[in-house]
Amino acid sequence: MLAPGYGNAASAFAVETVPKNWVQYLGEHGYDVWLLDYRASPVLDASRTQFTVDDIATRDWPAAVDTVREKTGQSDVQVFGHCVGGLSLFMAMGAGMEGVRSATFSSLAGNPIPTPGNQLRAHARMATLFKLLGIKFLDVAYDPKRWDGKLIETVMKAVPFRHVYDNPIARRIYFIYGDVYDYENINRPTMEQAVPGFFGGGNLTFFEHISLMIRASEARDAHGQDTYWRNLENFKVPIHFITGEHNKMFVPRGLQRSYDGLRKAHGPKLYSHHVIKDYAHLDLWLGENAERDVWPTALAELEKRN
Repeated sequence: MLAPGYGNAASAFAVETVPKNWVQYLGEHGYDVWLLDYRASPVLDASRTQFTVDDIATRDWPAAVDTVREKTGQSDVQVFGHCVGGLSLFMAMGAGMEGVRSATFSSLAGNPIPTPGNQLRAHARMATLFKLLGIKFLDVAYDPKRWDGKLIETVMKAVPFRHVYDNPIARRIYFIYGDVYDYENINRPTMEQAVPGFFGGGNLTFFEHISLMIRASEARDAHGQDTYWRNLENFKVPIHFITGEHNKMFVPRGLQRSYDGLRKAHGPKLYSHHVIKDYAHLDLWLGENAERDVWPTALAELEKRN
């Protein structure tokens, strides 16, 4: 079961602008693949409501895992979470979710540590400031007639961010989320056709919660309590951690910290960790050459648990 990052539809793993996508690759290797559109997915009306990561972790994940187990007749499943899909999966497991045979955390698990720019936004409590201004939702859709469309486009074109893809929606994605991918690993049709199709915006209640966790450098509930890490016994299952060496959305040392924390608690046998050379964040699963460079590593870990 595959869960994408926040504000993404699960179809991100099944884009048709590459010779082969991640879902097709898994299918070719005999996997029954289920895609999880949790409540932050732009294909759901729920994405425009206010919710926390706790809601995703304690309600969406358990319901999805139980559904797949019921439909397939299997007692457990292998689960995969990318970015906030991974963070919420970690929290779901910490909260006692059952039915997990193995887990893969892509880019993010129990320690959300971003680059200094996003750390600054979290410590400045930008999400709370936006809410005080009456803004409840940040949208990636670009409309040059809207005041925010003109404003964000003007600001983003003025600053020297040469690594941001030259497209208004790509600039809005960067403004809202930060460095989501190394676009040089992604082909042009994917950047211009697929990405705008599966990327959505986010509610400010979520951003308040993720900012709280960034300030703590670890998974916490929306009240700031250590609800998830304190239940280390719930992570005694095979777990694979994978990220890109150039990840600027959530830096590799955050995933390393989660890996080290579980190894310290339970020993090294259950856990594996890979940092993929020349990749960053979402390009791990969208990259034109990811089938060659990334996916065999993730597949090898899945195959150990079949």
